[in-house]
Amino acid sequence: MALVTGLLEPFPVNIADDVLDDLMERVRHTRWTDAIPGSGWGYGADVDYLRSLAAYWVDGFDWRAQEAALNARLPGFCTTVEGRRVHLALVPGKGPHPVPLVLLHGWPGSFAEMAKVAPMLADPAAFGGDPEDAFHIVVPSLPGHGFSEAVLEGGFGADECADVVRTVMVDVLGHSSFGVQGGDRGAFVATGLGHRAAPHVMGAHLNLAGGIPASPPSAEEAVWLADQARWLADEGGYIAIQSTRPQTLAVGLNDSPVGLLAWIVEKWRAWSDCGGDVERCFTRDELLTNVVLYWATGTIRSSMHWYLEHRQRPPAFVRAERIEVPTGVAVFPHEVMRTPRSAVERKYDLRRWSVMPRGGHFAAMEQPEALVGDIRAFFRPLRARSDDGVHTKGAPQ
Repeated sequence: MALVTGLLEPFPVNIADDVLDDLMERVRHTRWTDAIPGSGWGYGADVDYLRSLAAYWVDGFDWRAQEAALNARLPGFCTTVEGRRVHLALVPGKGPHPVPLVLLHGWPGSFAEMAKVAPMLADPAAFGGDPEDAFHIVVPSLPGHGFSEAVLEGGFGADECADVVRTVMVDVLGHSSFGVQGGDRGAFVATGLGHRAAPHVMGAHLNLAGGIPASPPSAEEAVWLADQARWLADEGGYIAIQSTRPQTLAVGLNDSPVGLLAWIVEKWRAWSDCGGDVERCFTRDELLTNVVLYWATGTIRSSMHWYLEHRQRPPAFVRAERIEVPTGVAVFPHEVMRTPRSAVERKYDLRRWSVMPRGGHFAAMEQPEALVGDIRAFFRPLRARSDDGVHTKGAPQ
């Protein structure tokens, strides 16, 4: 059992004024690069768009308003696991039998990704739903992201993070049975929980799923594997650098807020169902709030380091190992990896498969209603497996 010290303590988001003042000074004094005229997003981040977004950052963005909204929607707490702070938001369920549900963010995202869906899942009646579908919502910041402290030793990736989440859910919050939901890196951790903590996991809902291809692969799976190879050749440069030399890249991104903005927003545009206009899916405030969380906590290096760990020690998500907990998958059309159902069924105990009409990699922000509806539908037949649904040791009432 992991070492846990102390109970939960309130941890509202409150970034110091001097950090924000320094950030604005750096944005104002950005040393801008030139760009080939008309290149747009063709060679990476569009410099003209970044200039516009940076100007709004200085003159229009109100961090304190975003901070207040986060604290209202995702009330923050912290605990200590293995000597390191773990930050989490807790939204108590409002219904007759709320079930504990962990929402796991991805990269380059943060716990703020769940600001829309967490209230909907916790209090269905307030959004026109059935109170029977209520969940006790737990939204951790993954270690090395946001306000959760980084692990400064090698060997920590998604599977080890799954152990931390299990400790928080079982030993800190007292939930002996819980559900889990995740996309992107959160899906890696959710799969690790299904592999390493199966007795505690009543079900896993994923909006990005791993798979085990047949040998030889079917025609459909051969197309999938070829598509993935093409995507990696065209879009996977970030994986190559982050899985081999993340610290070199981090020196620049940790020093330049506009460099960090470019690195992150380019991915939010490329991976979302935005048709090339990132602000069709996200407001400027949402984009900047996520970047400020990386900047203020200095976690771009530690978040990128996971890629190196996963290259050296592949987690359960990418290994050809069967995950036996009940699993539901929502497939969004602009997701970066759309694993065929046949390969998913070999890897997971697949109970629900939903093909969504719209949405991409950041489903909780792009299509919150659709994602929430599918989560509710998946867990309805599994609720009887939860042995409590109301365990609240250490949790706010």
